[in-house]
Amino acid sequence: MPQTSTLTFHNTFTRRREAFVPRTPDTVRLFTCGPSVYRRQHLGNYRTFLFEDVLQRYLEYRGYDVQRGINFTDVEDKAIEEAREHGETLTELTQPVIDEFLDSARKLGIKLPEGEIPRATTSVEEAVGIIETLVERGHAYHHDGNVYYDPLTFEGFGEVFGLDMSRWPKRRYRFSRDTYEGLRWNLGDFILWHGNLDDDGFSWNTRLGRGRPAWNVQDPAMISRVLGYEIDIHCGGIDNVYRHHDYNRAVMEGVTGTEFCHYWMHGEHLLLEGRKMSKSTGNVIYPTDLFERGYSPESVRFALIYGHYRKRLNMTDKRLEERSATLEKLRDLATRTTSPIRAATARAARPESESNRSDRIIEEIPRQFTLNMDNDLQLGRAVDDLMGVLEHIVRRGKTYGLSADQAARVRTHLTAVDSVLGVIFAG
Repeated sequence: MPQTSTLTFHNTFTRRREAFVPRTPDTVRLFTCGPSVYRRQHLGNYRTFLFEDVLQRYLEYRGYDVQRGINFTDVEDKAIEEAREHGETLTELTQPVIDEFLDSARKLGIKLPEGEIPRATTSVEEAVGIIETLVERGHAYHHDGNVYYDPLTFEGFGEVFGLDMSRWPKRRYRFSRDTYEGLRWNLGDFILWHGNLDDDGFSWNTRLGRGRPAWNVQDPAMISRVLGYEIDIHCGGIDNVYRHHDYNRAVMEGVTGTEFCHYWMHGEHLLLEGRKMSKSTGNVIYPTDLFERGYSPESVRFALIYGHYRKRLNMTDKRLEERSATLEKLRDLATRTTSPIRAATARAARPESESNRSDRIIEEIPRQFTLNMDNDLQLGRAVDDLMGVLEHIVRRGKTYGLSADQAARVRTHLTAVDSVLGVIFAG
């Protein structure tokens, strides 16, 4: 791969669009925040997973070898509270959620890593090693059995979000929970290790004593396990910009002293009838709900990816119907242009030149698709322009015909495009 690129992404970290150039010319190390599996994943979660899926598929379309990591967060305050409330073990609570996620991901065409998908509960040793190193390097410290990270020891803390560090309190505050509902920023030291815990099924015996890793160190532990300490792209939903991803960066770079990740990408919220979709408010809908209403997995996938990942999407029944109709139109155009078309009338005037012009129009399929997708994954425009090209081919086919060879080339291009979209020939 060249070290200059027409492929550009909006980088949350720098707040501008940048040409994408990975550390290794032909390889991309991509980490996408996986589900917290104490509860089912709703449609808004799947919009994020699908944006990340499109990103992976498009990088592969452009010729990169994508090494992707995703994870299951299966032990945190919320999961423990939920398990205790229902009298369950963590496995009893989380495994059904994981199974449903894997099933819905398969139906929606979400590509997942072929190897291990790490879990927080299987990455405790890695978390302990990271914490020990952070203590040695002066970024973390022990207090009352817990271990905390002092963000003031890390130059550049808060840069992913753009945090105004002048707001930081002069007095030391410690935040001892994994997350705080409704609090976007914890202006103080964040917890890495919950210590002095009983042997109640939610803790481990380690070199740090009996305890468990806090949410703030779990992703770094799992990332280091599958991708190492240096990656190219870190993705997630827009909510991850608050606290979470700056914490990941501070932890990883606190261990190594080198840049962890340069490109940070975040997908916007999915609204449901104008309101933010949230498990905490009960304003949720699940992919299975739409399947049960008769929507195909391909139509649900298309409804969630059509548009731009950095713009809010208000999902309504009307929009679902509109996007299903758009998908059917796209599929119909694909069917009509991947088979020969007989001209309505025989035309002797300049048939060779007209055939050459049709050839040039056919080559607009990959050119327009790449042009739009290189521009920060403008998938909605890419689909609209694709349909415009296919409609042009149909109109010309009625007048000048479409040969078997030309129809075969249309199919080749559409098959390549559909390796990213996953909706034209699927199902």
